[in-house]
Amino acid sequence: MTKRACVIGHPVAHSRSPMIHGYWLREHKIGGDYVRHEVKPGDVDLFLQNLSSSPFVGCNVTLPHKEAAARNAEIVTPVVHALGVANTLWLENGKLHADNTDVAGFLAHLDDSIPGWEKKTKHAVVFGAGGAARSVVYALNERGVEKITIVNRSRERAEQLSREIKIESNIAGFDQIETLISSADLLVNTTSLGMKGQPPLNIDLKNLKKTAAVCDIVYVPLETDFLRQARARGHAAVDGLGMLLHQAAPGFERWFGVRPKVTKELRAFIVEDLAKDAAR
Repeated sequence: MTKRACVIGHPVAHSRSPMIHGYWLREHKIGGDYVRHEVKPGDVDLFLQNLSSSPFVGCNVTLPHKEAAARNAEIVTPVVHALGVANTLWLENGKLHADNTDVAGFLAHLDDSIPGWEKKTKHAVVFGAGGAARSVVYALNERGVEKITIVNRSRERAEQLSREIKIESNIAGFDQIETLISSADLLVNTTSLGMKGQPPLNIDLKNLKKTAAVCDIVYVPLETDFLRQARARGHAAVDGLGMLLHQAAPGFERWFGVRPKVTKELRAFIVEDLAKDAAR
């Protein structure tokens, strides 16, 4: 029987997950399938509760369904328990399991791009307080970063994030960035600012020390204005594509039984598609 998996979201047409998993299915000569499956917010609970009787062995979960994924799973990993959001679901012995692989994906990409980064990072500044920020703050804390500052327009939302995931963080507004940057070893943008069709992330990096690194989880475009500015100043700059690729691998293994590798060839394959999208 052909195993089928999918990505659910609303909207979901933009997802590159079918390209990534399709690449690995071909690479490992597995007769499986991976598709996009649009699920409206009002239908998501029923979809997840009936997943065991659907054609799918599991799914990836994108916005706005990550909280519903965690809520409907019968067995969750410690990361899902801590964050309250899940992006990877699979069926095992008839039960729905949930994981959040964004944490591992973020760390794996940083490790690949800047080996030993955690040894140089005493203070990390995270822009945003949404779902992606939860995973990033949790990941940084897991790696022992001493000081984490969450910068967000709504101080209340940033405080809520810190409280809910039980990680002590400093909270600041965007008006404090100039001062914060001077002590930062790592900047991470988790907002949609800089994404195609969104306003840019207007931050002046003039006070950022030369040894500091800059990361943007946006991958459309692959090089945001934020990253371009960082590279022009000589900072190590990490784009968002690697996180997307690395977070996909654990799900593939759960559904299709093989742990795939994130290779330069896979990255080049997705970058080519992103370039086509940017040209449209």
